[in-house]
Amino acid sequence: MSLSLRSVGLLTLGLALAAGCGSPAKSPSPSPATGSAEPTTNEQPTGPSPSLSPTASPSPTASPTAQPSAAAADLAGQRIVYSYPGTTPPAALLQRIREGRVAGVIFFAENVGNDPSVLRTAVSQLRQAEQQAPHPRPLLLMTDQEGGLVRRLPGGPAQSAKDVGRAANPTAAATATGGQAAATLSGFGLNLNLAPVLDVFRTPGDFADSAQRSYSTDPAVVGKLGSAFIKAQQGAGVAATAKHFPGLGSAPAGANTDEEPVTLNVSANQLRTVDERPYQDAVAANVKLVMLSWAIYPALDPGTPAGMSGTIVRDELRDRLHFQGVTVTDALEAKALDPVGGTDKRALAVADAGVDLILCSARDVNQGDQAATALAGALDSGDLDRDAFTASANRVDALRDSLK
Repeated sequence: MSLSLRSVGLLTLGLALAAGCGSPAKSPSPSPATGSAEPTTNEQPTGPSPSLSPTASPSPTASPTAQPSAAAADLAGQRIVYSYPGTTPPAALLQRIREGRVAGVIFFAENVGNDPSVLRTAVSQLRQAEQQAPHPRPLLLMTDQEGGLVRRLPGGPAQSAKDVGRAANPTAAATATGGQAAATLSGFGLNLNLAPVLDVFRTPGDFADSAQRSYSTDPAVVGKLGSAFIKAQQGAGVAATAKHFPGLGSAPAGANTDEEPVTLNVSANQLRTVDERPYQDAVAANVKLVMLSWAIYPALDPGTPAGMSGTIVRDELRDRLHFQGVTVTDALEAKALDPVGGTDKRALAVADAGVDLILCSARDVNQGDQAATALAGALDSGDLDRDAFTASANRVDALRDSLK
């Protein structure tokens, strides 16, 4: 790990308390609405943005005049999830897929439009391009179909996590919603769901509870129900994603990492016994992916967003909880990361921390290209460790090979 990249991953941001994920519907720019998505019909109040004074030194980026090697560009593309605006995949995205330089694509309501057949047509185009790649393997085609208020596609599950937790038979309800989510995604040709949420909410109306995205205040219940959802969905052939590690359940109402930085002052003991507890069950249920939070957890790594913290990614998730699957970021364009810099610096910090998949969900193909170029340049220069980078790409490829 290079010193310069470590400086990005260990930013001392001097952040004030805030918390959350998902952008409100009133935002003039496309809402990231990824794994930490807010319901598109509800506005989530946000507090004032803190004053930021990042002190990290600049991170290395690919020279604007130097073209990355083909080998580095190929490897970098294997870790990028792209997005696009509207209902038609852009020619540039199809070309990247034909080159074998795209890991997957994330879809939003705007990609569906008013006619569900439009998305099926788009998926067919993406699949055709996928087959033209030098080494064809299934793209990771994903969305957020949590249930209740947070659904990107028309279809189930209609029940939210909160509904499931209050059901007469919660385990049966969790199993049913997992199956319904898989059926909805499969009906559109998608194979990966950025769900379930494993956040353990604390008080009624707080961040996770306000959008009905948490099963319970009891971590054992969250783990049990989340695992039932995971098993049902993955049993039907759709990969599941447990999120948002190490947990956003302590975030207060109105918090939102898509809109501002987040600091959650929770003790390490509480994080490990409450917030991380459901992930033990998810790992035991063989969940295929875990999404990292963009919040900062001073008890684990002061000043560093979780998805940019090698301490949290490697020590907490990999070593302590023994997760061996694919790790994925939340939306790379989240405003919580503004102190880090642009897309290139964000992508480098994430890769250096050991997160496998980078979610470029701004509905802009250029965002994915910028992330890939930065990664490829850092590989060529030696600023990113090639062996570690290849291990991440191999985990992503193994996941792709396991899906249809």
